Amino acid sequence: MKKVFIIAEAGVNHNGSVDLAKKLIDAACEAGADAVKFQTFKVENLVSKNAQKAEYQKQNTNSQESQFDMLKKLELDVQTHKELLSYCNSKNILFLSTPFDYDSIELLNDLGLKIFKIPSGEITNLPYLRHIGKLNKQVILSTGMADIGEIEDALDILMDAGTKKDNITVLHANTMYPTPMKDVNLKAMVTIGNTFDIDFGYSDHTLGIEVDIAAVAMGASCIEKHFTLDKTMEGPDHKASLEPDELIAMVKAIRNIELALGSNIKKPSKSETSNIQIARKSIVAKTAINKGKIFSTNNLAVKRPGNGISPMRWDEVVGTIAIKDYQEDELI
Repeated sequence: MKKVFIIAEAGVNHNGSVDLAKKLIDAACEAGADAVKFQTFKVENLVSKNAQKAEYQKQNTNSQESQFDMLKKLELDVQTHKELLSYCNSKNILFLSTPFDYDSIELLNDLGLKIFKIPSGEITNLPYLRHIGKLNKQVILSTGMADIGEIEDALDILMDAGTKKDNITVLHANTMYPTPMKDVNLKAMVTIGNTFDIDFGYSDHTLGIEVDIAAVAMGASCIEKHFTLDKTMEGPDHKASLEPDELIAMVKAIRNIELALGSNIKKPSKSETSNIQIARKSIVAKTAINKGKIFSTNNLAVKRPGNGISPMRWDEVVGTIAIKDYQEDELI
């Protein structure tokens, strides 16, 4: 089985601090994530100055502050990107970032990123999708707020622009922070995979880790999850993120589920083979049986251990003649 690709989503939980960003990278490494992901944007290209915040953003940040002003404090410049990329390389973890505009796409491309993550909000942005599609990179496409037709349109744009289908992974997602359990609709993740015959996964905004574990059990090849150093920090996404110990628990659980899924073949495992003789049964003498006697339901029984004649051959044994003497409980 292909290893599940786990993205620890730092997002904007660095609060604009390089030191905090590096601590998030450290936490992702300690947890065993495959990649740590940030967000790349130029606020002037992303949002108009009078745009309102989402309700969850208002609850977790200064409600009087505009979305523009909130995001401006979280913008990372080119030098910071280079510094974080270098730090990730030194820690042997993959650096990823989600671009939100043309300039950001070019910045990440210039940095040599092999994987481009498309956020849910850009799934209906044709010029943006075409711009990424032309790069012919590996693409991870989030689909929050989208229906199956919008996903099809986005995939067509990416592939028509030059990205190979085999290089695309589609993530089921819900953009509410946190996502109510009743709105997760995890079965839709499998529908995406079956509909487009494409690699699929899950970008999670629920509280806790159980939905991520369920997604892996249902076939997700990629899991993305927000994390923070402290949920009580001020910022739009901290409250709906995992803390480091929870991230560790999630990665460990996913790796265990990977092992537990195994193959499609049903057969005794290596570890349980020795239990066959202990737990299964054999045909034995119910009472003492003298040589020449006919085996019958009256003088035969089925008992442990299982290293004799299998009870599945009961009908073959009943009615035949004993060719030796048997003591009670002796294997036939």
